[in-house]
Amino acid sequence: MRTLLKSLAGSSVVHVLVAFFAMGSWAVFANRNYPMPKPLVAGVVQGMLSACLTLCLKKAVEALASCLPERARLWAPPLIACLASTALLSTIHLLSGTPEILRTIAVPLMVSSSYAAIYNYSIVRGGRGRHGNG
Repeated sequence: MRTLLKSLAGSSVVHVLVAFFAMGSWAVFANRNYPMPKPLVAGVVQGMLSACLTLCLKKAVEALASCLPERARLWAPPLIACLASTALLSTIHLLSGTPEILRTIAVPLMVSSSYAAIYNYSIVRGGRGRHGNG
């Protein structure tokens, strides 16, 4: 049973599915006061965006940590990732007609920005940021 749990916890597919359902459900909840299908559309859009961000965020932080000057490695990769995520989420939700954009993206941005900061810190403190190994 432990081996199965470890396998699932390390699976990119599981991470993507969890991101899709957790953040998609949040978006439906954040837009619940609007008539259907607006909450559902917001949920599907946010779910897909969160799934894609989950796949890309780790690699983006690794790439940024490996190419930036040493004095910027600690703060710049998570900041750049957060700003890029904010721009992407805001733009796509605006284009898709999400009524409550700020409420919809608040939780996903907090989660992804926290992950980027913690992961980047582990890279920089572990000395992997110079060569992009990870």
